[in-house]
Amino acid sequence: MHAAEAEGRQGWLVTALPATLGQVVPMWSLTVGEPFQPGGQTAWVAPARDASGAGLVLKIAWPHADAAHEADGLRAWAGNGAVRLRAAHDFGDATALLIERCLPGTPLSRRPEPEQDLVVAALLRRLWIEPDREHPFQSLQLMCRQWADSFEQRAAAGQLRLDLGLARAGIALFRELPATATSQVLLCTDLHAGNVLAAAREPWLVIDPKPYVGDPAYDPLQHMLNCDERLRSDPHGLARRMAGLLGLDPGRVLLWLFARCVQESPEWPSLAAVAKSVAP
Repeated sequence: MHAAEAEGRQGWLVTALPATLGQVVPMWSLTVGEPFQPGGQTAWVAPARDASGAGLVLKIAWPHADAAHEADGLRAWAGNGAVRLRAAHDFGDATALLIERCLPGTPLSRRPEPEQDLVVAALLRRLWIEPDREHPFQSLQLMCRQWADSFEQRAAAGQLRLDLGLARAGIALFRELPATATSQVLLCTDLHAGNVLAAAREPWLVIDPKPYVGDPAYDPLQHMLNCDERLRSDPHGLARRMAGLLGLDPGRVLLWLFARCVQESPEWPSLAAVAKSVAP
């Protein structure tokens, strides 16, 4: 998080968060517990109970583009692989979501990575639905364009960790890949084992989605990036495994992996070496 963002977040915690909490608790008749720890960077999340005593989770989010349509995504999935949304309200300077609580809530990240692969793939296959014609979601192409612009600003500031030619090839591919997809589905975009929790209603449920519409071959990337040892030692094998579990073209998944590793490399130095090893 950049300095300006950190300062804005701190101001939000001091002003907008208490004000929103003061409105949402009586509006939804909630009793709210202490926030979950460790807290995230973009939301305040705590256990809550409604007037009937039902156990829920209250999430108050700092407005940011990647999570702008979390509530819309949860509505579209309607509990199929993801937590159910009970209510949502946009306060302008904060968004409040009341969602299903996962119990016992153990994260999938505590299980061995080969098991994580199977669970993540099974969940993604369920989440990849065709959105309604009048859907509110932004396109993956727009997100990639914005991230590519940010990468090029860092490159101009001398923050490259890659050969210039490789960097240009990767970021050009990052811009191009979304436009060549043969299918367009509702994506989670941030599905990794830390965002999958053990639950009572289903063995595993997705939390904290960042929904966009676009190429399904993009969606296993965050899980793959979080599998650090396998990503560094055998990125080709990891890409083939996830592509096979998801019924995707392994070559396309590998292209996405190359492009994303280039895009992330200024702030995630270890990905520069992965980008070099999987470059087409």
